[in-house]
This record gives sequence, structure tokens and C-alpha cells, in this order.
Amino acid sequence: MFEVRGFAAPQANAPLAPFKVPRRDVGPNDIHIEILYSGVCHSDLHQARDDWGPGIFPMVPGHEIVGRVKAVGTGVTKFKVGDYAGVGCMVDSCRECESCKRDLEQYCLTHTSFTYNGTEQDKTTPTYGGYSTDIVVQERFAVKISEKLDLKATAPLLCAGITTYSPLRHWKVGPGQKVGVIGLGGLGHMGVKFAKAMGAHVTMITTSASKGEDAKRLGADAVLVSTDAEAMKAAALSFDFLLNTIPVSHDLNPYINLLRLDGTMVLVGVLTPIDGMIGGALMLPRRNIAGSAIGGLAETQEMMDFCAEHGIVSDIEVVDMASINETYERLLKNDVRYRFVIDMATMPA
Repeated sequence: MFEVRGFAAPQANAPLAPFKVPRRDVGPNDIHIEILYSGVCHSDLHQARDDWGPGIFPMVPGHEIVGRVKAVGTGVTKFKVGDYAGVGCMVDSCRECESCKRDLEQYCLTHTSFTYNGTEQDKTTPTYGGYSTDIVVQERFAVKISEKLDLKATAPLLCAGITTYSPLRHWKVGPGQKVGVIGLGGLGHMGVKFAKAMGAHVTMITTSASKGEDAKRLGADAVLVSTDAEAMKAAALSFDFLLNTIPVSHDLNPYINLLRLDGTMVLVGVLTPIDGMIGGALMLPRRNIAGSAIGGLAETQEMMDFCAEHGIVSDIEVVDMASINETYERLLKNDVRYRFVIDMATMPA
């Protein structure tokens, strides 16, 4: 074991502060990554503040990790020293269940080891995330990052990116389809970029007309203001696929009415409820509501390669490690376009 510098929440709702993060020595199938950038996800804030249930403290958040490989184990074949590598929301899984054998480790039926606020496969050893200078991870749970990409703007792809890419791929979004992305935020802006690059006609669906110009800059072909009753009525029965990124309570029924026969709306906002949904709106015409969570490692690598091919990264604002508590307060106010990324070179000594 060795220790590296990091920031942790010592307990629920406490400000994050410097913390010595324990890391295991590099095993045969491990890689040691010097972390260069770590994205700030809304879930970091929620978990550090215990909004989603009892957390494991001290907690080192961060699951959008980009860095440079410093060392590799004797059995490593995918990486060499100097490569750029990324780590997302998982650092291990059982690898034996039906889901894992299908490269869907995010749906592991036994035990997913999340990058932080989780435990290793022994279900005892806590995991610590990317708000640190270094991490040691199994090579299977890291992805290669092309030198073509802006590293700092690549970090959010490890969560916000794959969260939106996976459902678009699974439901085979492509040319000839009309796609609506609901909500222009950290997830929504990535959904627009991906759907457009996949060849779909993309409409940004937002409550604010003022976001229309930015949506079109990101690649949207059209903007639909959901508070405009006449516009929503005119758009009824016109969408093949809706990506709903809204993370808070809202009425799903107006959006359901936008779907045509056999259309699908996928929920990726963690806290989106489905109470009050009208069954008849799904039945006539036949429509689908589904959910999706990140992606497996094979799909995450596919996404990274897709981003390198199409020049896709996240729109970001870089922040210092020492300002993380102020960054969280700004995040609560949605004062970011569209993701924060921590420069680990600013980690206090």
C-alpha cells in the first residue's frame, strides 16, 4: 500500500478537505494512473452530502478520471507506460454473472465495485475516487484515450458521456430518426452532440427559450419549448426517441405525447419519478418508457473511439482542487456550462 494526496468529505455534509488516500500496490493486472483531470458530477455532491442514503466516509468522490499510465503489472496487455487512460463509474465487478459475461458490468448481478462510495469485491475494502493524484485499477476497468482528444474536456465522457451514448446506441438511433433531448445540462448537451453525430434529426426540448441558441451551437437542428402549449401540441406524435435527462421531479405525460407509434423515451436522470404517468398515453399509440445506466467497459471504449473519430468532448469549466466546496455550491445553482473539471496539477501539497 502507498498513500497519495486527495480531497475527501470526512463525514456527511462536511466540507471536503485534504486527505491521504490509500492505494494498493500494482498487481499483475493493474495499471497505476497519474490523474491529470477529474470531472465533477452532480452525483459527487449528492453522495458527499448523503442525499442518496448512508455513505462510506471519509469519501473521496470522482468517477470521471483521465490520466497518464505510470506503471503496469506484469500481466497487462492493453496499456503501456505513457498511455492516456480513463476510469469511469466502476473499478470492478464479479465478472462471472450473465451481465458481466455480456460486457454489461454496470448491471452486475452480484456486486459492482463503484469507483467511490463503494467496496472492492471483498465487500469490505472501501473505494476512493478521482479527487486524488493517483489511482490503481484493473486494466479491464480502464479505457484508452486518444491523443486527438482534449484531455481535460474528455473527463466528463466517463459519466455524462457514456450515460447518454449508451441508450442512443442501444435503441439504434441513427439517420432518418427524429430525436428529442429533454433538458440542456451536463447530460443533455452530450446527448445533443452524440445524436447529431449519429445522423439523427435532433431537437432540444427545454423549458427556456433562451437556451435555444446554445442548443443549436451544440448541434441541435431545432428547439422545442416545453412550456409552449401550442408548440407541444403541434409536435405530438412526431418523435422516434426521447432522451430525458431531467434529474428532478416532473410530469412525464406531456413528453410521452410527443412519441409516435413504437417511440421510446429513456430516463437517465437518477431522481426522475414515474408517479402520475397515464397508462392510456402509452397504450394508444403503442409507446415505451425505459431507463438506462452508464455503459459497460466495451461500450465505454467504443464511445471513446467514436468521440475521437467525430471530435466530440464535453463543454467544460476548469477549476482548482482547493475550490471544490465553492464549486459544489455553484453546481447546486446550475451555474456551469456544462461540466466542471478539476485540474489535478492544482492539488495542494
